[in-house]
Amino acid sequence: MNRINPLHIGVLLVFILLFVLFKLNDAKNELTEVRQSYKETKEIALGLSGLKEVYEEKAKVQKALKRVLEQSSLGSAKIEQDIKTTSILLRSSSMDLEALNSLMSKLLNGLYTIKAMEIKKLSATNVSFEMEITW
Repeated sequence: MNRINPLHIGVLLVFILLFVLFKLNDAKNELTEVRQSYKETKEIALGLSGLKEVYEEKAKVQKALKRVLEQSSLGSAKIEQDIKTTSILLRSSSMDLEALNSLMSKLLNGLYTIKAMEIKKLSATNVSFEMEITW
């Protein structure tokens, strides 16, 4: 009874082998999940950095907005600009519908973050307009 039974050692080695294989399989599954999560996070980060480049540049937004407001079709609108640290407020007390149409097509098709917009009908051909664009 002083000797260890070789059958016990064989069974112990088989259990250790099964345990190691089970843990290895779990580690492989976890690695594939982490890789998938990394890919998704990388795609989101690239998308957000692209959006940040487009929407966050204050000088770029101001330059593009200045170009839009200097158009000849908006000359009669007399649009006032109130530039703040985080936004610009555009307003006109009397604007004809053609100028409003032109302005809206440029602003809504551009890459601007519009925080607030208010358009009130003054007559059949005139409106008052107020819009806040942030950066």
